[in-house]
Amino acid sequence: MNKTLIGKVVSNKMTKTVTVLVERRYQHPTYKKIITRHKKIKAHNEKLELQINDMVKIQETKPISKDKFFLVVEKIVAKI
Repeated sequence: MNKTLIGKVVSNKMTKTVTVLVERRYQHPTYKKIITRHKKIKAHNEKLELQINDMVKIQETKPISKDKFFLVVEKIVAKI
């Protein structure tokens, strides 16, 4: 089963690559405080249509390059 993550595009300056900021929230085991951690992940984007601040779903795949292990699956549109 491949990992599927949701995040926000923070950079689209590279060719066929976007940088996605993925945030996760968890509760500290001792202090019970909610902690937010984030990670920047490079993802392969064949179509060059994504802009900064777009929400995307990315999926883990075989290594595409030295830093890219994820593929953009779809752009998530906010429902109003």
